[in-house]
Amino acid sequence: MRNSSRTKTKKKPKTRNGNKMPSIIPRVHGRVRAFSVAGLALLAAALLFAVTAGFAKDPQTRTVQGSVTAPDDSLVNGAVVYLKNTKSLQIRSFFTQKDGSYYFHDLSPDIDYELKAEYNGASSGAHTLSSFDTRKLATINLKLSSKK
Repeated sequence: MRNSSRTKTKKKPKTRNGNKMPSIIPRVHGRVRAFSVAGLALLAAALLFAVTAGFAKDPQTRTVQGSVTAPDDSLVNGAVVYLKNTKSLQIRSFFTQKDGSYYFHDLSPDIDYELKAEYNGASSGAHTLSSFDTRKLATINLKLSSKK
């Protein structure tokens, strides 16, 4: 005897290519939504720009470099060079390298900076890197005066 209260199971709809697996491609009103190659390329370019923008150097910055010499004109290793932002009064420092050189990168072109060097009680006079100095790479050499 047959049971008349059978439950019918629904068949899974077949996809366009005949597979019984459901498609992972988004569908809108039964049609496959296609992304254009140009749209994907534009999205990839925008993401690449966003990622690399944080690593790129700002073209609107400048650098100051130079060397520190003793009163006898010998290069000084280990002198401290101070860079003072005259607007915020923030001070950055740098120890000179073996060849007496120093450098400060990523400086704003709109701000004046004061540079000064010190070593074993001797110091140089203050030198100014002006906001009117339009060089992207300024060179300011500092000479230590005799100890007082």
